[in-house]
Amino acid sequence: MKRVVSVSLGSPRRDYEVEVKVPGSRLSIRRVGTGGDLGRAAALLKSLDGEVDAIGLGGVNLYFRAGRRLYRLRDGARLAACVEKTPLVDGSGIKDTVESGLVDYLHERLGWPGRRQTVLLVSALDRYGLAAALEQAGCRLIIGDAVFALGLPLPFYSLSAFRLAAYAALPALSRFPINRLYPLGEKQETAKPAFGRLFREASIIAGDFHFLRYRLPADLSGKDVITSTVTSEDVKHLKERGIRWLVTTGPSFNGRSFGANVLEAVCVALLGGGAGNTDPALYPGLFRAMKWEPRVEKLN
Repeated sequence: MKRVVSVSLGSPRRDYEVEVKVPGSRLSIRRVGTGGDLGRAAALLKSLDGEVDAIGLGGVNLYFRAGRRLYRLRDGARLAACVEKTPLVDGSGIKDTVESGLVDYLHERLGWPGRRQTVLLVSALDRYGLAAALEQAGCRLIIGDAVFALGLPLPFYSLSAFRLAAYAALPALSRFPINRLYPLGEKQETAKPAFGRLFREASIIAGDFHFLRYRLPADLSGKDVITSTVTSEDVKHLKERGIRWLVTTGPSFNGRSFGANVLEAVCVALLGGGAGNTDPALYPGLFRAMKWEPRVEKLN
C-alpha cells in the first residue's frame, strides 16, 4: 500500500480519503485542508515527513512559471522547508506534461480546442504548459492572472505580452502572502461573480477550479470547462450554469477529480520517489500504464 497525502491551504470541507487500485499496487489517498492556516499546514507537513510515500502541496505553488523563468513563492518555499525526507510536489510536473497534452487529446476526440476559439485562462502562471499548448493550437487567449488574482482590469491576449509583464511583476508578487493572490479557506466555498464580460467572450474556460468557482456567472450556456479538483457538488453547479463539456486532467473517482498536486504525488509514490524518479517526463507513461485518462463528461 502506497500512502499519499495532500496538505492543502483550502477548505477542510473538501477533505476526503480513498483507496485506489492500480496495476501492481494499491494507493491510500488523503486530502487535508487547513482553511488557509499556514501554521497548521506547516505542523501537518512536519508530522507527515518520513511517514508517507509522497506529499502533495495544495493551495499554493512552489514556483510561478513565465516562459522558461521560475519564481519561487515565499509561502510555498516556507512550507516546503518543513519536509526533509518525503518527496513533496505541488502539481507543476503534471501541469507541464499530462495537462498540456489535453489540448491534442481533446482536439482528436471532440474537435476542440481549435483555431480562432477564445479561451479564458484564469492563470497562465499556474498553468503555463496549458497556455502554451492552447496558443500553439491557434486559440485566442484571454489571460486572466492580473484580473483574477489582483482584481486589476488588465487581461492579456498573448503569451508574449503576458511574459513581459510577468518578468517585471513577479520578483515582487512572489513575496506576497498567498491569500492575497488566491482564494483560500472559506472563499473556496463561496461565490462572488465578477468579470462577466470575459466569461461571455470565451467559448472555453480553463484553469484552477477555485478561481473559477469564486467568480463564475450564473449563465455559461454552451461553454466548455477545462479544470481539476472538482467534486460531485461542483459538477452540479457547472451543469446548472449550462456548461456543455467538463474536462479534468485525471479520471473521476466516485464523482471527484483529484487536483494536480495529488496526481503528481501519486506518480512520485508509484515511481519510488528516489533520485531520477520524480522526472515529470515519466508521468504521461505512468498514466497510460494505470489506464488513467482525462475525465471528459457531457453535462448539457
